Amino acid sequence: MEKFIYKKAAGITALSASMTDFTYKKHSHKEYAIGVTLRGIQEYNLDGSLQLSYQNGVMLFHPEQAHDGMAHDETGLDYVMLYIDPQLFLEITEKKDIVRFSTPIVYDGRLEQKVLNLSHAIMNEKDEALCNELLVSLTDSLVHTNLSSDYKKDDPLMSKAKEMLGTSLDHVRKLDEVCIELQLSKFQFIRMFKAHTGISPYQYFLNCKIERAKQLIEKKRDVYLAVAECGFVDLTHLNKHFKSVYGTTAFEYLSHVNGGGRLQFQS
Repeated sequence: MEKFIYKKAAGITALSASMTDFTYKKHSHKEYAIGVTLRGIQEYNLDGSLQLSYQNGVMLFHPEQAHDGMAHDETGLDYVMLYIDPQLFLEITEKKDIVRFSTPIVYDGRLEQKVLNLSHAIMNEKDEALCNELLVSLTDSLVHTNLSSDYKKDDPLMSKAKEMLGTSLDHVRKLDEVCIELQLSKFQFIRMFKAHTGISPYQYFLNCKIERAKQLIEKKRDVYLAVAECGFVDLTHLNKHFKSVYGTTAFEYLSHVNGGGRLQFQS
């Protein structure tokens, strides 16, 4: 049985997930993603290596870090995850450039508890002031330890490529057009882009569409607007790709973050 519950407060999205057979396709998030494995073993490929997060493991992803995800075995998996906007993270930490984590999984009881405290507060709709205090406590632990380091700035050419792919979401940019502007052959471009981001240019473009759709759903409360503005064929097309990244359909996600009751969707 698969179950994904999303709630949002103080600019942070919290996820409580339980899954057995579900598999996330390879994707990345614009946000920082900080989570804790509660039961089972979380298996995922990250930066070319296999990672296994056992019970009590704290999982750390910096923005645009490509990964997939699944339960390691048939016993299943329970975990929580927090998604934190990079600008909010910078504001709290008073950093100029985003930071990345020096290790993808740590076993630290105090850090684990801070993640769980914030997740619990968001899921139970506690006062936003409390959520902000818990967020500050969590980010302080992440930055003022050896878990983080300064992030190397993007290669200018790949930054331009990501901007080109991420700004025309209602239609697919032709590969030849992108390559001409970057003065690369299409084979050079695909190889360089994948080496830099961990995913192909088309996967990145699709991730941008899904991310933008999520933002529109949160702000406009309209899944059909997300379909139209992000260039999906129809709601079924959006739902297919949305679920591969977030575990729920676009409409289910809207119900989660719409400020109503604590809805749970199972499959």
